[in-house]
Amino acid sequence: MAEEKFDIIVVGAGPSGLAAAIRLAKAGLEVAVLERGAFAGSKNVMGGIFYRHPLETLLPYFWKEAPVERAIVEQRYWMLDSQGHTGGGVRSQRFVGDKPNCWSVFRAKFDRWLAEQAEAAGVMLLTEATVESLLQENGKVIGVHTNLEDGDLWADVVVIADGVNSLLLRDLGVHPEIKPNQAATTVKEVITLPAEKIEDRFNVEPGQGVSIELFGSLTKGAVGIGFLYANQESISLGVGVLVSELARLNLKPHDLIEDLKSHPSIRPLIAGGKTEEYLAHLIPEGGYRTVPRVHGHGWVAVGDAAMLVDSLHREGSNLAVKSGLLAAEAIIQAKEKQDFSAAGLAPYRQALDASFVMKDLKKYKNMSHFLESNPQIFNVYPELINDAGTAFFTVDGKTKREMQATILKMVCQRRGLFGLARDALQGGLTLR
Repeated sequence: MAEEKFDIIVVGAGPSGLAAAIRLAKAGLEVAVLERGAFAGSKNVMGGIFYRHPLETLLPYFWKEAPVERAIVEQRYWMLDSQGHTGGGVRSQRFVGDKPNCWSVFRAKFDRWLAEQAEAAGVMLLTEATVESLLQENGKVIGVHTNLEDGDLWADVVVIADGVNSLLLRDLGVHPEIKPNQAATTVKEVITLPAEKIEDRFNVEPGQGVSIELFGSLTKGAVGIGFLYANQESISLGVGVLVSELARLNLKPHDLIEDLKSHPSIRPLIAGGKTEEYLAHLIPEGGYRTVPRVHGHGWVAVGDAAMLVDSLHREGSNLAVKSGLLAAEAIIQAKEKQDFSAAGLAPYRQALDASFVMKDLKKYKNMSHFLESNPQIFNVYPELINDAGTAFFTVDGKTKREMQATILKMVCQRRGLFGLARDALQGGLTLR
């Protein structure tokens, strides 16, 4: 395979890289995807929610064949304290109609299927292929150096889709080492349960599921969240906390998820289940301010490698797919002009900026700093909200006026009216 030349080499067989590869192959380009795992998805982890848009623009009605788990009919948010939770959510059949909004999935299954679609489109998939460095000539990326027997592969453009801790972007000098407060360590357990029990406990019909985003006491005051997603015959339960917070509070991710499993609101939902898998992954959390340069001479960066994750809305896979498709369109244009320079690939960044991807990230560009600077969101408000809710619904002979006075006293003692107003204003400005 010495000096084998492709139009495009994609490094990483996740949703962003595979989406780009399929689009490029369908346009008639020669594409190779290099994946260091034994198969696509073998090393890929996420919480487990995959959105229909924008993959359907590439593969219409893909969900009729893809290995999705359950269409999410209800999305809940729970604020936990030690005794229970205060929550809300939205349940709608519109989420699970002819075109469901999203599904629970397992990346090991889904990415492998997506890779099969890439191969069917003409992509060459090379597994157990580690890209050790980029080949460069006069400041332009011209290929990759791999662990394969014949070593070097050449291409007009390299699509960098090697994940959050992108070594290739570091080699290019455009992606500095990620700071501890710019990434979260997320641990996840897959707990098996019969389908009937899941449907009974979550009050859903066969094929339908529920997602629950968890905030509050589960992170022990650290900046982070948890999640619970119903799969076909299992539950995905996880916790993610900023790396900097784990160090600051001397927390261990394993302990956090063990405590979560015994929480009174979670324990009944997983009772009788058996943990089949334990996974851990690094998730980019820095948002808009940490997005590196995403194109240059002979290369583009997509997905997690480009730090494209909207953690507030637990969106990552859809941003990844969209970035892969936009990168592919820019490469197709560059191919027509035979211009693979940074200027020739600049339409990728322009299209990214014009899309929901960068617009959403820009909207929440101050969120990470706001959460880090306001620890009361994680160590005061969860207990306060749950205690106030408990007082509101407790019937013990006191008048409603007395109950309201009790709640007001709680607020004044734990945060103060000025602090509450300040937090509301600052939070509102951050969410504008």
